[in-house]
Amino acid sequence: MRKEEKQAVIESMTQQLNENHNFYLTDISELNAEKTSQLRRLCFRSDIKLVVVKNTLLRKAMENAGKEYSELYDILKGATSVMFAEAGNAPAKLIKEFRKTSDRPILKGAYIEESVYIGDNQLDFLISIKSKNELIADLIALLQSPAKNVVGALQSGGHKLSGILQTLSEKSE
Repeated sequence: MRKEEKQAVIESMTQQLNENHNFYLTDISELNAEKTSQLRRLCFRSDIKLVVVKNTLLRKAMENAGKEYSELYDILKGATSVMFAEAGNAPAKLIKEFRKTSDRPILKGAYIEESVYIGDNQLDFLISIKSKNELIADLIALLQSPAKNVVGALQSGGHKLSGILQTLSEKSE
């Protein structure tokens, strides 16, 4: 690879690192062509961008990105692929699902909303992380719950009140 090509890869990776708040570093080596294609298709369906990159170029991109990635430098050994996603838990769920038929990909590390997670043993925890949209939905549901209870109580009270008034009006006749 020529110096210009390397620089282009570094610039592209730097841009992707700056645009994405969530990415996973994985090892997909030892997957045959068929399994790799399956993984890429699953990533495409799940809106996850899978990129295989050289460790030295990725490290230079991380250094240029302007964020603190130094904790991830030690895991940049061997074959590395990067999974970029909007939702912080989407790649973890995809990895867990894919592992039902294969022993790869192996999670080397993850960067989720400025937090670093190192090691394959973090996979189950990463699956349980809620995305921003899931947290907003939970918050809205919590905020709506008291209002729904009040409206329900008022409606049921209204039915009871009208029933009592109707009974009283029928008695007086």
